[in-house]
Amino acid sequence: MRTRSLRERWHQARERFWALAGAVPVQVKMMGILLAMVLIFGLSAIVLMRAIFTETLTQKMQEQGRELARHLASQSADLILTHNLFALHELLRQVIDHNRDVRYVFVVDQYGQVIASSFGQHFPTSLLGANQVTAGDTVHLEILQSEEGLLWDFAAPVVGGQIGTVRVGITERYLQETVWRVTLGVLGITLFVSLLGIVGAYALTRVITRPLGEMVQATRAVARGDLTVRAPVWARDEIGALGEAFNRMVAELAQAQHAVQQTERARSELLRKLLNAQEDERRRIARELHDQLGQQLTYLLLGLTVLENLPAHETRAHLDDLKKQTGQTLDNVRALARELRPAPLDELGLVVALERYVQDYARRFPLKVDFQSVNLDGQRLPAQTEIALYRIVQEAMTNVVRHAQARSVSILIERRGASIVAIVEDDGKGLDMNALAQRPERSLGLLGMHERVALLGGRLTIESAPGEGTTVFVEIPMPEG
Repeated sequence: MRTRSLRERWHQARERFWALAGAVPVQVKMMGILLAMVLIFGLSAIVLMRAIFTETLTQKMQEQGRELARHLASQSADLILTHNLFALHELLRQVIDHNRDVRYVFVVDQYGQVIASSFGQHFPTSLLGANQVTAGDTVHLEILQSEEGLLWDFAAPVVGGQIGTVRVGITERYLQETVWRVTLGVLGITLFVSLLGIVGAYALTRVITRPLGEMVQATRAVARGDLTVRAPVWARDEIGALGEAFNRMVAELAQAQHAVQQTERARSELLRKLLNAQEDERRRIARELHDQLGQQLTYLLLGLTVLENLPAHETRAHLDDLKKQTGQTLDNVRALARELRPAPLDELGLVVALERYVQDYARRFPLKVDFQSVNLDGQRLPAQTEIALYRIVQEAMTNVVRHAQARSVSILIERRGASIVAIVEDDGKGLDMNALAQRPERSLGLLGMHERVALLGGRLTIESAPGEGTTVFVEIPMPEG
């Protein structure tokens, strides 16, 4: 009896529903059906778009995090090796300032000690035990729990982990906010379209679903690594703004990828040229050892052999000749040693080393050389700064002899406030700077000069024009204290 009562109630409810539905006009029913379909389609599109958009943004942010960690590891290598902690801190600060998703950046050495971080004095030691890089890893990702949600911690070894590790923490809060904003925007558009009539709902549904489908295709193409794809912007509404934002994001990613590739190519080219220059220098030294020292030592050996058979009254003259030859050989050895590494630079400092270099330079070449130092009496500079300035002046003077055809050269080393300035000026034939800038490859000397100054956070400027000589201006900041 109870089962029969339930069936009767169900039958009565169904009859009542169909009675009410039959009393509604066909137009209203069609609009209701279409509006229901629009709502269902809109909700389905939102769910699909949210899933794909979240997945795509997650992948891109992970790729961006990995690329950023690798890039920082590449840039930090030279700074760690040269102990340039000031430039390393500046590099980390720039990363924090230009990437809102980045919550922290720090660098540890091969022993796990923090050498630079964005935390200041309050470094959370709990981070040191997390995300350990294993052998063979390029970038290792570990997801950490924090007060503001999940953090993606990227660890990139510097030079294979031999000198340290770079850690970058990226929050996914902005990713979730972006996904929610897009979801709410699309949901609002879908509800707005649903309130329109049958024709309006159908037309607006097409307007919404078509760009969304193309956006999905564009995000999938970007996920595959194709950064040339662009999402069509059909209107200036929220979806159009989303398409424009997506296109800007892809364009910025492409530019960042291109910039990283250009930087890596430039560094690879400089490394290749440096290796070639090292080999050329070794060949030159080997040639000098063989052609000059080898011949002179052979002459000495033969002279000693002849000396054994000479009468006593001829021995003195022959000994004087051998002594003179021995002195020339010793001078050649000392000159070769000075070219490789000037001893006064380590023992007496930059000013004395440059004074001796200029004196030797003036003896070897028919040039008038004027050297002055200002505000540096008895002062020693950091070793890296002294080496860089000495090599830059040496390279500039070498270019004067090889290319400038100058009659006089002036060199100034001066301390100006918190900076050290070096100026090398000649009255030679000058350079066409526009033509030099358009050359696909600059000389190794200029690349080396720019690289040395850049590593110390300074700037190098070359002013020249045909027939007006050349001025090389270098300014390097000095640490306080």
